Amino acid sequence: MKIIDLGVGDPRLDTDLLPVLRELRPHLTEELFHQVYERGHGQGLRFSAGYADDGNCVAAAGWRIVDTTSTVRKLYVDDLVTSPYARSTGVGHAMLAHLEDHARAEGCYEFSLDSATYRTGAHRFYLRERFDIAAFHFTKELKPLEG
Repeated sequence: MKIIDLGVGDPRLDTDLLPVLRELRPHLTEELFHQVYERGHGQGLRFSAGYADDGNCVAAAGWRIVDTTSTVRKLYVDDLVTSPYARSTGVGHAMLAHLEDHARAEGCYEFSLDSATYRTGAHRFYLRERFDIAAFHFTKELKPLEG
């Protein structure tokens, strides 16, 4: 497996990474993906793509380095997804190892992510990968102000 960090403007963001990312985020159109990445890149958003030996993209990760008062510096994973046909083949493990290397190189004290409560298969994977359940994540849906 080969993992590549894809920069702004890399055509593989659309051709390779986005189709895999849409397995987890089906609401993302190409246009919306570009809008989110354009705004998010300035906030540290980066993407990595994992390629199988046959050259097909089989994993996608969106991540960022964040400085916070609670953890000082951490690598936070926004998105981590493996193509259904590539699951349980070591792809997710390899992507996490790649991201952990980034975290260590950037002086992070923590490597974290959130996972929806209904994604029990993902939870089993993260626990096997030695992640701890450290917090509850609370959300409140907001509608944009009109006017």
